[in-house]
Amino acid sequence: MIKLPSIHIGKLSMLLAILVWLSLLFVDLVRLFGILNELESGIAQEFTWILEILFFLTVYFFYNYSINKNSQTDFLNLIWRAASTGIVAVIVSIMINLFYSLLGDSNLINEPFLRNFFYHVNFALISIFLISSALLWKHLILYQKSKRVVKQWQAYEFAMLAAMFFIFFNNNSLDYSFLFGLVILVSLGIILSANLKWIPYLTFREKWKSLLFLFIIIICCGYLFYQVLLFSDRSKFIVNLTDNLFLVSLFSFIFIYALFCFLVTLFNLPTSSVFEQKLTEAINFQRLSQSIQPEESEEQVLDILVDSCMSASYADAAWLELGDQDSTKGILQERFLGKDLKEELSELIQNQKVAQDWAVENRPENLEPLAIRLNHNRFESILLVPLVINKSAIGRMVLCKEVRDGFNKEMINIISTFVRQACIAVENHRLLNQAIQNERYQEELKIAQRVQKSLLPTKLDHNDSFDICAYSNAADEVGGDYYDTYKLDDDRYVLIIGDVSGKGTSAAFNMSQMKGIFQSLIQLNLSPAQFMIKANAALSRCLERNHFITASIFLINTAQKTVCHARAGHVPTLMHQVLDKKSDYLGIDGLGLGILRNKQYENHVEEKTFSYSSGDVLVLFTDGIVEAKNEKSQQFGFERIRTLLEVYHELSPKEIQTKIIDSLHAYVGGDGLIDDDYSIMVIKFS
Repeated sequence: MIKLPSIHIGKLSMLLAILVWLSLLFVDLVRLFGILNELESGIAQEFTWILEILFFLTVYFFYNYSINKNSQTDFLNLIWRAASTGIVAVIVSIMINLFYSLLGDSNLINEPFLRNFFYHVNFALISIFLISSALLWKHLILYQKSKRVVKQWQAYEFAMLAAMFFIFFNNNSLDYSFLFGLVILVSLGIILSANLKWIPYLTFREKWKSLLFLFIIIICCGYLFYQVLLFSDRSKFIVNLTDNLFLVSLFSFIFIYALFCFLVTLFNLPTSSVFEQKLTEAINFQRLSQSIQPEESEEQVLDILVDSCMSASYADAAWLELGDQDSTKGILQERFLGKDLKEELSELIQNQKVAQDWAVENRPENLEPLAIRLNHNRFESILLVPLVINKSAIGRMVLCKEVRDGFNKEMINIISTFVRQACIAVENHRLLNQAIQNERYQEELKIAQRVQKSLLPTKLDHNDSFDICAYSNAADEVGGDYYDTYKLDDDRYVLIIGDVSGKGTSAAFNMSQMKGIFQSLIQLNLSPAQFMIKANAALSRCLERNHFITASIFLINTAQKTVCHARAGHVPTLMHQVLDKKSDYLGIDGLGLGILRNKQYENHVEEKTFSYSSGDVLVLFTDGIVEAKNEKSQQFGFERIRTLLEVYHELSPKEIQTKIIDSLHAYVGGDGLIDDDYSIMVIKFS
């Protein structure tokens, strides 16, 4: 099945309407010729009625499509379309009457074919005016439609469709059935005419225009109905088309709805300014809700707030200031007053006892706008409006009027609503910016975490003489624990573990400095004691005064099976000796790096060398392990680590490390309870 393009539907229905009207004209003129010449035309009057109904339907389809196509048309344009159609129909009707008046006593004035031609022209224009106006009324009636109104309109359309065919039952005569049907249709039209929800949405100027257009429609409707009454004279018009239930009912509907609209619009004129004010307030409220965006200044929403409140209260001047009573107030917005006048008004307000009590005795979250009188040569009433965010007054807005008692309850309510919405917008703006900053901070922490992980070695240097493993965990996203290894030659390896004071990003930054110093100094082939002295000198120049680093360094010589060790304030290193069959902490002293920042530090550095045997184990760790507490605030402690090593010393370094960490987590009740960075290195000699 071929579907016609929608763009041709309007043109097709208009063409059909013209063809049907021409057919109706031709049929009626043929019937008239037969009547005048007493001949049998062979065309029944029912055929005229069928063409008449077809004309109504084609006109209906044309205008229904045309109006629906422009469904976004405003109210005033809809009324004007109905008025303009009525004006055209009236002008044509007047021109026809003027034409006959100019004929005078000419024989042409009684020419029946000419009269019936003009009669059909009038019939077409009246039908077009009534049907198009009814469809335009439909769009007005169904504005903000409900299910009940839709059903009422559908019932009316069905009744009007039945009225088209009513002519087949009463033979176009004015009898009781005609009057009964007319009463029903007029009643339905009156019920529909009560739907006038669109009128309040007209502005004051639009209402005056709509009154003019509605008046034109009422006049056109009355004049054209008078023409219908003239057409019903059967002595002049053999074929009567306009004296039927459908057209008369449409006349009543168009006239009644236009009259209702005219009267309601007329009575709404005094309240138009109030409605427009409320509409402005609603728009301002929406602007306040949508005004402020992330990364924008709060001045935007405060600027809208002042303008909205002045509009709602008809204020003559205003200013807005931020800051509480204990701080200097900063003026953000001023309207229609200078600095000197503002200071003068501020002093007058400050001297008002009621204003002092209002500011002092009430908590910020309980503050309401305060209207006061002023003895001033210009402004006689003032409204103080607090700006409260998160139960804290951040400032106030001052509205000034030149009349006494110029702020009524309704004004104060709407201003309070505006201020609350503005404060919510400002608070949301601040919270959103804070959230954005937090998100950026989290992203920066993730970057720092990745950087810190890259500072810890992924591969620990060692040879076949010993095995090694290490693990580190930060209490925050980044931490200050550090461990590293360095291969001096095939037999000598350096191991270091350190702990930066503090936690978080500052500790991580200092940890990166420690890595740089270790990687630089260890290549100088320094002894552990000399390394500590050089590292202290370097860190003293870059560490903040309240920061220090503890560290333990080991130089392992696998050829000689010796370990040279120095400690800088770090927790002691645990060692299990197979020959003695016991675990104990290495006894060696030392001062943390950065605590003493002069040459006296050399006096606090100690170095010790000891031998190891196959199967001996070294366990290096930070204080985060020994100081971890359980729910009773009891520390994990040194003794517990020593006991664990004595039990599991025969295991591999990785297994020993796992046993210690698992025991730590079980003791404190989970990793989340460890509130400090902790690291561990396990070395086992073979």
